[in-house]
Amino acid sequence: MKIKKGDNIIVIAGKDKGKTGKVVVAYPKANKVLIEGINVSKKHQKAKQSGAKGQVVDKAMPISASNVMINENGKRARVGKKTIGGNRVRISRQTGKEI
Repeated sequence: MKIKKGDNIIVIAGKDKGKTGKVVVAYPKANKVLIEGINVSKKHQKAKQSGAKGQVVDKAMPISASNVMINENGKRARVGKKTIGGNRVRISRQTGKEI
């Protein structure tokens, strides 16, 4: 998976298409990412104490990594890998700059 925690991304498919955000958590085994403010759903929460009321909270849910791309200067960019000085780094395919 080429998307990492802390990357700025843009959503390219789904109900939030065109929105941008920052990756909070990456799940490489499941090929999913959690982005703040994207793919938000309502979650019903039980009351924590007896006599108190439950509530409905908004919770960001993971989205497939195939539906997002790196956001580079307002444009989406494909990610490649390159060896520089013995270290493998991620680069932008369009500009060749290191991400």
